[in-house]
Amino acid sequence: MTMPATNTTQQDDYPTRLPAEQWLERKDPTVWGKWSPEAPLTRAETESFEKNGYLVLKGVFSSQEIEALQAESARMRSGEAKLAPENIITEPNSDEVRTVFRLDEQNALFDRLARDKRVAGRVSYLLNDDVYLHQSRLNYKPGFTGKEFYWHSDFETWHAEDGMPRMRAISASVLLTDNDALNGPLMLMPGSHKTYVACAGETPDDNHKTSLKKQEIGVPSQDSLSKLAQTFGVDYAAGRAGTVILFDCNTIHGSNGNITPFPRSNAFFVYNAWDNRVVEPFAAKAPRPAFLSSRDPAAPISIEGGKLV
Repeated sequence: MTMPATNTTQQDDYPTRLPAEQWLERKDPTVWGKWSPEAPLTRAETESFEKNGYLVLKGVFSSQEIEALQAESARMRSGEAKLAPENIITEPNSDEVRTVFRLDEQNALFDRLARDKRVAGRVSYLLNDDVYLHQSRLNYKPGFTGKEFYWHSDFETWHAEDGMPRMRAISASVLLTDNDALNGPLMLMPGSHKTYVACAGETPDDNHKTSLKKQEIGVPSQDSLSKLAQTFGVDYAAGRAGTVILFDCNTIHGSNGNITPFPRSNAFFVYNAWDNRVVEPFAAKAPRPAFLSSRDPAAPISIEGGKLV
């Protein structure tokens, strides 16, 4: 079935890929749930996420759990796991693995990690809904050659090219290696999640084929990024392996290249509220492939407690 050039069946509160860039006010809550003493985050943590659009939770996973995840990560990157080629993205101008998609579908331990109460349970609370995985992947930034990820809002792409209606999704990055100021950690603009940058330019056909290596469409202009940085500042999220970083779908973020000898590896899960399942794209002729955007989840994920191993 041929998809329309844009979504014409649903009101678009977040238009983008326009003739000229615009700044729009966010129309959705950041924290959808109401805090109580039984919540899986403290009041201070909840308020920090609301204010900044991200939260760093240290020491979530034990060294034993991280060692097991690291071993599975190495096995997948080595080729031993015989992953489907379409799920592997290499570095620009290199055969080094940059990203492995469908992480939960290709590995039992990472599937269990995606459903862990310490991550998914907290996200479900913040979104006040059951959740499903919009996307999952292993991000690997090798030593010496790991390239940067340019500044962007995830929601802009998920809305434009996947058809995500509302800002009701949260990304969770589980650090499998130490992330510090030197090896290309996640950088964020605290508070930027409350401003939506509607980007300029039309979406090319099959835009994902180039944007996964270097994103050029759907990113704020340098002028906007300069103003955003002047307004909100720039922070970086560091932590030892076992740390979890939660960040709102509209928080402006990116990361530098890694020229240290120390690789940076993170398991990355995008949780979308069950009530926010994707529809037709809002600014693309056709939706991105299923490995980038789960379009017809059968049910919310089943959240589990207890240790991974």
